[in-house]
Amino acid sequence: MPFGSFTILDAGPFDGVDPAEFVRAAMRWHFTPETGSRYWLERAERLGFDPLHDVRGVADLALFPDLTDELRDVRVSDLVPRGYGPLARPLNVFDSGGTTGAPKRVVQMDDWARHSTHQVTRRLQDHGLPVGALWLTVAPTGPHLVGDVLQRAAADFGSPALGVDMDPRWVKKLVAAGRRDEVDAYTDHLVEQCRRVLLGQDIGVIAATTPLLERLARDRDLVEVINANVGAIIWGGTHMDPDTRDLFKSEVFPDVPVIGMYGNTMMLTALLERTGLTASDPCVFDPVSPYVFLRVVDPDTGDQVARGERGQVVVSHVSRSMLIPNNRERDTALRLRPAEGQAGDAVADVAPVPAVAGETVIEGVY
Repeated sequence: MPFGSFTILDAGPFDGVDPAEFVRAAMRWHFTPETGSRYWLERAERLGFDPLHDVRGVADLALFPDLTDELRDVRVSDLVPRGYGPLARPLNVFDSGGTTGAPKRVVQMDDWARHSTHQVTRRLQDHGLPVGALWLTVAPTGPHLVGDVLQRAAADFGSPALGVDMDPRWVKKLVAAGRRDEVDAYTDHLVEQCRRVLLGQDIGVIAATTPLLERLARDRDLVEVINANVGAIIWGGTHMDPDTRDLFKSEVFPDVPVIGMYGNTMMLTALLERTGLTASDPCVFDPVSPYVFLRVVDPDTGDQVARGERGQVVVSHVSRSMLIPNNRERDTALRLRPAEGQAGDAVADVAPVPAVAGETVIEGVY
């Protein structure tokens, strides 16, 4: 099959390509011997359907089983599509779910890094983020995706990001072991690093997890500095309940836009809160066609819930770089109509499921 038949996979997130046509091209790419990865070419034999003929659009991604657990053991080299050529190397390798067992790994190629950064930056521009302002990012780096997303977004806005790193897996282990005093000490350690940056630098954008923002909000001096100097706050990494969101927007940081960010490693990007929402509106996240599709389903039956009802979030990532279809996330959300031009569901008021595979979900500082 000629390489030119895959040019649609080069489309940017705002090029308006037909999602169904994009999905069909991605199936050809990932399941053609000359272009697909070793993992998908071998896994195709045990799928029970033919992706090249049976997946005709976004809805058909539900034919795939959730195979993300298999990403705990797959060699990184087996995830790289052959179509990139013999010299292709992943730009990054991220992993997820390593708190209680082996992490699930994904690769990020250069083209996807550009597309992901472009869509995140564009959404933040829509929120009016200041250009050239210094960022303070309080997020995990290393194998975690979110630190990379934020660093790239800051660079796109013409600024370096002053980072405070965190280790959420260690904190979750401390919480599970009942070592609350050590969790508090670690949180104080993070806050002290933030204090030095906020008092010593002209920070214009803060990107942090909800637990860290809640801790910063207890410090009157830091709240005054943030309200006086900061042009935007981005929260993410974990959920923010509606009452806390309303409190932050209306009382704690009334003059600073507080913008939600929802993403995860299997999504390979982040979704930004829909623009134009008030503090009392649900916090809505739209999918990113033609790359990231969301479905909200009944966790017991797998059937899509009615709009306005709560269910489990199912995410599909489709790109030239990776195919991660029908992944059941550890989140619940309200199902809403997506923004114009987007395929799948929008989600609102995202919250964690109580347990995954019998393990209680622990959020910690992340």
